[in-house]
Amino acid sequence: MKSKCLAVVIALLVLGMAVQTADAQTRKSGVNSAAFLKVGVGARQVALGSAATSFTGDVSNMFWNPAGIALQNEMMQASFTHNNWIAGLQQEVAAVSYNLEDIGTFGVGFMTFGISDIPADRDYGYTDPQLHALEIDAVGASVYDYQDLLVQATFSRYITDNLSLGVTAKYINEKIDDQSASAVAFDLGSVYSLGFMGWNIGARLNNLGSDVKFYDYAAPIPLTFSIGTSMIPITFGESSIMLAVDLVKPQDGQQYYYSGLEANLEKMFFLRLGWKFNYSYFGLLGNGIDGGTSQRAPIATSNEKGSFGGGVRVPLEGYALQFDYAYTVFTSLDAVHRFTIAVSVK
Repeated sequence: MKSKCLAVVIALLVLGMAVQTADAQTRKSGVNSAAFLKVGVGARQVALGSAATSFTGDVSNMFWNPAGIALQNEMMQASFTHNNWIAGLQQEVAAVSYNLEDIGTFGVGFMTFGISDIPADRDYGYTDPQLHALEIDAVGASVYDYQDLLVQATFSRYITDNLSLGVTAKYINEKIDDQSASAVAFDLGSVYSLGFMGWNIGARLNNLGSDVKFYDYAAPIPLTFSIGTSMIPITFGESSIMLAVDLVKPQDGQQYYYSGLEANLEKMFFLRLGWKFNYSYFGLLGNGIDGGTSQRAPIATSNEKGSFGGGVRVPLEGYALQFDYAYTVFTSLDAVHRFTIAVSVK
């Protein structure tokens, strides 16, 4: 049975690498639409440097690895995340999962991302008939809104006691002023537990789907492949230290290495640190500059530094509440604050 479980994980790895290899031949950096899908969800995941591929039993993980929402000892989970993103953008996320024990865990997630009341510089009012015929701006308001929407359904199931598999179907919509465009996509994921030291290995393929098309220009959504592992090498009573590492290859970027460390005190209080190698920008620890090519000099690829945060879990009769916070530092932009509130029902 273990050999079959490993075969499933390996098959997903091969699929992800094949898709990325083929796609890399035709896609270039900076061409993706629906960039909001790259913004991390969940204060815990982000505080741990987004190294979330191998996490399990967390409803917020439906936005990372769909296999990670599978529940064994709980009946339901729900969470809400608020993110004050850069440049005044706001991200609001809600997710809920329910465990049908003989079938699997079903989840539904919603995300909005955008900003309102942007001053408009309208392109209309020409007197020349030839220019008037080319006008495409039909709205006369002095401001406009930019809004992204994600609606998704996730299913995950433990195939064995050690292996969970998951799939997500997504509807994606981008709207700016009176123009909108949509796409559909799928995520695939797996998490395998080695059975000691809380050691998990996970793989995920995100945003395999259609392009977003405005007017006559279609742009691909951000296809991403990741493998990751997490383990608890240090345990003392009800307290522990967890380490997590992800290898992430986005369609329009270089290879990244995400890492996180979580200190758990009595399963009630949590401290977290995260760092993205080959991505984060911070002096001698990494300058956020890629290696360049034969055609150009190295360029800065990120303004992001590290992340850190904490959480509190409050166990109650039949359920538990959890409050998590993440703080992400940038070099030339305002720092980002994320808050997540979650409830688990046994």
